[in-house]
Amino acid sequence: MRTLLPFLQWIPLWKAPGTLRADALAGLTGALLVLPQGVAFAALAGLPAQYGLYAAMVPCIVAALFGSSRLMVTGPANAISLALLTLLAPLAEVGSGNYIALATTLTFMTGALMLVLGLVRAGALVARIPESVIRGFTAGAAALIIGSQIAPALGIGRAQGTTIFAAIGNAWDRRSELALMPLAITLLTVFAVRLFRGFSPRCPAILIGLVVGTMAAAAASQFDARWSIARITHGGAHALPPLTMPSFDEGTLRSLLGAAVTLTLLALTEATAIGRAIAIRHRERFSANQEIVGQGLANLAGAFFSAYPTSGSFNRSTANIEAGARTPLAAICAALILVVLLAFFADLTRHIPLSAIAGVLLIVGWRLVNFQEIRHVWQAEPHGRWPMVATFAATLAFPLELALLLGIACAATGHMFRHRRRDC
Repeated sequence: MRTLLPFLQWIPLWKAPGTLRADALAGLTGALLVLPQGVAFAALAGLPAQYGLYAAMVPCIVAALFGSSRLMVTGPANAISLALLTLLAPLAEVGSGNYIALATTLTFMTGALMLVLGLVRAGALVARIPESVIRGFTAGAAALIIGSQIAPALGIGRAQGTTIFAAIGNAWDRRSELALMPLAITLLTVFAVRLFRGFSPRCPAILIGLVVGTMAAAAASQFDARWSIARITHGGAHALPPLTMPSFDEGTLRSLLGAAVTLTLLALTEATAIGRAIAIRHRERFSANQEIVGQGLANLAGAFFSAYPTSGSFNRSTANIEAGARTPLAAICAALILVVLLAFFADLTRHIPLSAIAGVLLIVGWRLVNFQEIRHVWQAEPHGRWPMVATFAATLAFPLELALLLGIACAATGHMFRHRRRDC
């Protein structure tokens, strides 16, 4: 029974003194953290702001109930958001109704693939994706995130393509449109986040940075109307995510199959890596197969509640632990508190300037690169150097659905070549 309903094993822990209070406070921290992150990641995914918040509700609750990790938090993630934009931009106008419909359908397909992989106990296969490939892909994704924010940081129109080369070329072609105020707001936001980083786990630096950037933009526009800058688009958020229905049209499903496979591999690799790291740190048992099932159910449920594909979040999981969380109830509380915050403070997101979100995402992209682990792969694993470099280059040059597969193929080819040399 506990295999089918893993949350039953956490119930006895709630009887311990202070557990419910600790989880509730950690949930408040998680809700405050996901407010700016959800808005920023939705912008990165090419979706209206509220969809980043919807992705942190139902999927977060379902993953907490059916996943294996006790302290991991599921919701919108940076690499997943970027991949969604890259994969769907050629199929529909970014931010349009058709684009949103494709995103929720992709959530359903991703969840279904995850569930199948979990039920056939493919966790060991996902876990065997080489670290060198993951490091190269992550570094490439970080570069793409940074490139995607060049346009809003400079106050110019976005590039037609999603590669970093398109972003740089677009900035050069539109250099005459460059505005100093958006750039100033971006830099101020970055400075504020860096200044208040680690100031208080209950008041995330990202939230402080967005507030500082928003207030500065508002003050500038009041001082001189010519200094008004673009703000996020907001389709009217609801406290509860609206019901949605994925498309089951054969043509749509076929067109999204490659994207679904890519997002499934990316999301499961991220979730299992985070869950395993947390389990090692706290000396707990972790089942990759159970976590894959939990992530699959989370995405399947999210597809009917306006969520785009989700996975484990390293930033929010770390904040959850630092805030004193003890059981998955903390993640559930975070989702429920977010509903309350959205019910009363949704309109405040209308005032956030795109340049402030760009500042946040520039920091997110930079933090996504773990230079220490890249150095470890380069020095301690010589056979992993070329797969890492090849995956990084492929991520910049090719669609993401090919980059990860090319990196895995490169690593597998190197592995076979080494074994053949040994046999000879």
